[in-house]
Amino acid sequence: MSAEEIVLATRESAALYEMNSRGLIEVSGGDRVRWLDGMISGDVEALAVGEFGLGCYATLLTNRGAIIADLHVAGLGDVFVLESLRAEIPHIMETLNRFIIADDVELLDRTGEQIVLGLEGPSARGILGAALGESAPTPELECWCEGLIADRSVLIGSFGFSGEEAYQLRFLAADRADVEAALDAAGGEGSIVRGDSRALEILRIEAGIPALGRELDDVLPQEARLERAISTTKGCYVGQEIVARLRARGQVNHLLVGLKLDALELPTAGVVLSSAGRRTGEITSLADSPTLGPIALAYVRREHAEPGTAVEFESGRASVVELPFVSPPAARVELP
Repeated sequence: MSAEEIVLATRESAALYEMNSRGLIEVSGGDRVRWLDGMISGDVEALAVGEFGLGCYATLLTNRGAIIADLHVAGLGDVFVLESLRAEIPHIMETLNRFIIADDVELLDRTGEQIVLGLEGPSARGILGAALGESAPTPELECWCEGLIADRSVLIGSFGFSGEEAYQLRFLAADRADVEAALDAAGGEGSIVRGDSRALEILRIEAGIPALGRELDDVLPQEARLERAISTTKGCYVGQEIVARLRARGQVNHLLVGLKLDALELPTAGVVLSSAGRRTGEITSLADSPTLGPIALAYVRREHAEPGTAVEFESGRASVVELPFVSPPAARVELP
């Protein structure tokens, strides 16, 4: 199947994606709750007093409030797990280790110990529930659980990158054939479409989800519209002063936006954008959507971030549109 066909199949039903680009850090030790709560923007103490697998989306910031990494965080009994882009795991580990002084905290890189598959699409919850049977309920958004699929142990995180219902499944490589067969059986006739990285990138851009290495490099959470990753009720953490100051001020200079492109060819990421002859920002990610045509994610100055604003680049022009481009359930909206 082409990437475009996989995108449509994912939005209509479900697809299974290789997620070997994702990594995992385990945080343990007697001081893990207090220490981690002071490191990231999510409410770690709330996860610690909750049930097994309670999770949240969070950010790791510099002391000036810029994003180092975005994280899917969960409390799994005596440890926390931090899920993020695999290529950034060494940098995240190095950053966090610098803050372990006299704390009873240990960080372990668990990346590569299990394989990871992403089940994404509006049918994903039903398929996963049928495959799990009575071994575990499907976890709510950003939460995790341990269950059995084909009598094989699977760790499941409820998040994804398409904007649809999505789950990350972690299990031993030796169990792959049995787990996939059980998911196919639960999916019914025709089994589940197998996705690829190109299709998932189109889905991510359609969903307006910012990514490390693209939209989340050295920007403020509010610029990336990641307010949901910031707890406003917890105590101090690295970068909090800047985040709180921006929240009180109520604005940032640049914002993440969607663009509907008008160009003969897709430009490249990093191309400069201008409005009324003034430089306003740059494109960060691009895709040729099977339903929307050429689209992009970009940062522009706040005064140019309103939907309908016209911007130009070297080989064409574009119009700012509201994110996400596509909202579940499988919206098919033609953009101006």
